[in-house]
This record gives sequence, C-alpha cells and structure tokens, in this order.
Amino acid sequence: MTGARGPLKGRAARLGRLMPARSGPAARTPFVLLVVVLLGGGLISLLMLNSALNQGSFRLRELKDRTTALTDEEQALQRDVDAYAAPDALERRARELGMVPGGSPAFLGPGGEVLGDPEPAPSPEPTRTPTPTPADATPSGAPKATGTAAPDSGATPTAAGPRTTPTPPATAPTTSGR
Repeated sequence: MTGARGPLKGRAARLGRLMPARSGPAARTPFVLLVVVLLGGGLISLLMLNSALNQGSFRLRELKDRTTALTDEEQALQRDVDAYAAPDALERRARELGMVPGGSPAFLGPGGEVLGDPEPAPSPEPTRTPTPTPADATPSGAPKATGTAAPDSGATPTAAGPRTTPTPPATAPTTSGR
C-alpha cells in the first residue's frame, strides 16, 4: 500500500491495513448502476404522473363543458315553464280547452255552512266551425268546384268541402329557374 507520496506510517498504516484495496472502476459500477436506475425510474414515474394529470385535466374540461350545456338547457326549460305558468298563458290555454272563469268562490265551513255567494260559471262561447257541404250537392248543370278557377272564366274559387284545399295558380317559369 504505497501511494504516490510514499509508504504510510503509524496510525495511517494500521487503518490502511483494515480497508481493502480498491480495484478501480469495478467497485464504482454497482453504485453508478444504482444511481442510473433510480434516476430513470424517477423520470418514468414523473412522465406517468404528468400524463395522468393531463388526462384528468381533459376529463375535467369535458365535464365543465357538459355542465355548461346542461345549465343552459335547464335555464331554457325553466323559461318555458315560466312562460306556461304566466297568468295570461294559463288563461289562454284554459279558454282553448273550453274552461271559463269561475267567478267569486264559495267555501264550506267546518259545520257545513256555505261561506260566500255561490254562482254557476257562465257557459263558454260556442266556437264557430263551418259546416261542411257535401261535394255532390251541386246543381245539376253546374260543374263541380275543384278549388281553382279557370284562368279565363274570371270566377272566384269556391270551396268544395273540408277535404279540398285551394291550390295556387301556376306561374310562368323564369329564366333564373326560380
């Protein structure tokens, strides 16, 4: 165990005998491999953690977009409910169903007495619907109405019945194709 400075003396010589002699780079190889493996494992685990966080952020963004869309839909539905619950809309729908305002209400008390002045509800106004005329009830000499007038007769269209719909007169085609 001689070094570049010379032989060891005294206490250093005794300590030098206790420690084994180094074999150079072969003794460092396991340590270097351990450090490389730890650094590589740490890098791989950081990459996996980063990709998991990115995936979570994408999922969070999708859920936020869906929440926004569902909130908008809820608000639109609430507006529809509010429009249907408005007093004028309720009255209009009730009249369409044939309902009439009830007038002043009357109540029954706990002893069976009538509180208030009960009145019958007024009858609803009858709806005016045209009565259908049969198609074969035309005069014998008159042609049956088809819903359109002849172009040169100058007559106005007449209704043939509830199943016949008037058709618009044909127009001449234009050069633009419309």
